[in-house]
Amino acid sequence: MWLLSLARNPPWREITAIFVDDDYGRGGISALGDALAEKRAKISYKAAFPPNADADAINDLLLQVNLMESRIYVVHVNPDSGLTIFSQAKRLRMMEAGYVWMATDWLASVLDSSGLADPNTMSLIQGSIVLRHHIPDSNLKTKFLSRWNDKIGNSSASSSLNSYGLYAYDSVWVVARAVDQLLNKGQEFNFSSDPRLHDTNESTLHLASLKIFNDGQNLLNQLLLTNFTGITGQVQFDSDRNLIHPAYDILNIGGTGSQVIGYWSNYSGLSVVPPEILSEKPPNTTSSQQLYSVIWPGETPTKPRGWVFPNNGKALRIGVPNKVSFNEFVSKSSGPDNVTGYCIDVFNAAIKLLPYPVPCSFILIGNGKENPNNDDIISMVAQNELDAAVGDIAIARNRTKIVDFTQPYTESGLVIVAPVKQSSSSAWAFLKPFTIQMWCVTGAFFIGVGVVVWILEHRKNPEFRGSPRQQLVTLCWFSFSTMFSAQRENTVSTLGRFVLIVWLFVVLIINSSYTASLTSILTVQQLSSGIKGLDSLISSSEPIGYQVGKFTRNYMIEELNIAESRLIPLNTIDEYARALELGPKNGGVAAIVDESPYVDIFLSVYCNFGIVGQEFTREGWGFAFQKDSPLAVDLSTMILTLSENGELQRIHDKWLVRKGCNSDNTDIESNRLSLKSFWGLFLICGLICVLSLIIFFIRICWQYSQYSSTAEPGNSAGTPNGETLPRRMSNLKSFKDLIQFVDKKEEEVKKAIKSRLSDKESQSSRVSIG
Repeated sequence: MWLLSLARNPPWREITAIFVDDDYGRGGISALGDALAEKRAKISYKAAFPPNADADAINDLLLQVNLMESRIYVVHVNPDSGLTIFSQAKRLRMMEAGYVWMATDWLASVLDSSGLADPNTMSLIQGSIVLRHHIPDSNLKTKFLSRWNDKIGNSSASSSLNSYGLYAYDSVWVVARAVDQLLNKGQEFNFSSDPRLHDTNESTLHLASLKIFNDGQNLLNQLLLTNFTGITGQVQFDSDRNLIHPAYDILNIGGTGSQVIGYWSNYSGLSVVPPEILSEKPPNTTSSQQLYSVIWPGETPTKPRGWVFPNNGKALRIGVPNKVSFNEFVSKSSGPDNVTGYCIDVFNAAIKLLPYPVPCSFILIGNGKENPNNDDIISMVAQNELDAAVGDIAIARNRTKIVDFTQPYTESGLVIVAPVKQSSSSAWAFLKPFTIQMWCVTGAFFIGVGVVVWILEHRKNPEFRGSPRQQLVTLCWFSFSTMFSAQRENTVSTLGRFVLIVWLFVVLIINSSYTASLTSILTVQQLSSGIKGLDSLISSSEPIGYQVGKFTRNYMIEELNIAESRLIPLNTIDEYARALELGPKNGGVAAIVDESPYVDIFLSVYCNFGIVGQEFTREGWGFAFQKDSPLAVDLSTMILTLSENGELQRIHDKWLVRKGCNSDNTDIESNRLSLKSFWGLFLICGLICVLSLIIFFIRICWQYSQYSSTAEPGNSAGTPNGETLPRRMSNLKSFKDLIQFVDKKEEEVKKAIKSRLSDKESQSSRVSIG
């Protein structure tokens, strides 16, 4: 119906019906209520008054109506009392901005019948929406009205024709055509007397002369076959004996007249296009479903909200869970509201932003010894025991079926909490994987191995020779580049390669252990239970904890198919921690499933627990109201305003931002790698280095022995270039000489020894010949 389409924006869901208490009034309002119910709307209050009610009775009725919530009034009355209603409404200042007045076709009939608009009458109904039977313009209609006006001008009559008069004219023609059709078919009309009618003594009514028309059914059948164009348009009946394509003009009263702002028909709906045009097209394809601009009561173009908080002295009954845990969200207090917390502050802040006062009375639900069930509170709202529910109430699917929620004011989702070993991070976190002793020993071995390799390679490898500064740089570079296997110097000696292979293996173990330990410290929480996520939670048979009164229990049973026997109810934060510390083997739980806001508070107190896996539901917390409550829509807008201006975040920071606890040093130390974990590797590497050095020096002593035995007094040793060696190098008798010998290239030493042996053999041959 047209009223429902008109009420789409804003969503008017409740109206007040003002009607005369007779068959006409009751029938129309009953049909209106049925049509509204099909669109999830309703008549919130039926204000009936008896026929012939005086102004005082109507005034009292309007006073009662004005106390109600709805400001949308549909007036369905007789013309004799209709204008009295508007007169009293104006006196009570009910024709001002914020009100919506709609009248059925009785008001249009009154206005059309009066001819020229009466200023006094028009002043009573300014801004009203009025229905009038739609009669399309046609030449037939124009000619008829012209004849009518001529007759009116020649007589003393002052009335004009309204839509009912035009339909009456066509009705006469419908009967005349039907009678004519029957007569043309040879139908004879028969009448009979009614024995129940007779004249009484001295009666002048002559009832006995009344006759009964015996062919009424034939006449009715002929009437239903009518199909012609009259001054009201196409006159034709459907199978339900109703006119086809009935339509209404929608008028807006303003100034000294009315304006057509649209049309309504069952075929095309609400439209600014005349129905006779739309009836020639497919249904619901060209209808604009809108009206031209409307001037509402108070001479405002802004569409009224359509309701106010009822001015009947009753405060809004707000149910609040009386919790024993997580009092940051909602708790009992001694303040004026007798409750406090994050949820209460958000609700009060949103209420203060409303453009109208809303008195509230907070009612604690629960015994204070255990958390109440939020589903029970929601049911109380749905059953009209409460007007709304405020608290840590999640917007769950089953709840939205019976109540309306506001826009979520905080995000929430189910997460899994399990025991973990967790350490905090810092700017020096990269030093934490190793203890100080481990760092010192590792650094010493890097330098020590570098020195050993330098010693083993110095006599053979030209890359390890050069000026003292160049050799020192090479030693440092080689020592630490082995950490990444990025050394550019090649090893040529067997002992050097052997030492390097062992050391690279040690470095590989150290690098891998360092990376794993650092990753564990920075990112990985070491689990103490077998629950690692949602899949392991479902597949295991270990007990699971949940918060009493929350939807978590039903969700795990119905959605995750977790056995009810595995679920352990918990109330407080301390119970959470105790159950997790005991573990499943000692009467505790393996994990706890709860909403993220609660878990954040819990983890800010107990750091040896943590979230495992991902958040596996997405919902939020909202305020619950009865179905179709306009407060839910208005508060949603206010919550968005709080979010945009930053007030919502400030309330959050006031109640929920808490300093997290610091991880114990013992937890950090437990993740650090000490020397005792690697002393075997270092021992093996050290022994290899010592053994290689022993072999190297034994070989040096052997070479030195050969070098010394080939040297003769007075003879000079030859250099690799054939030059004679200084005499002091042929007889190394001091430590300095030994160092100088070690510093020499092995190739030079070998050539020197070979040259001396050759000279010695030549000398021996000359002596024998001589």
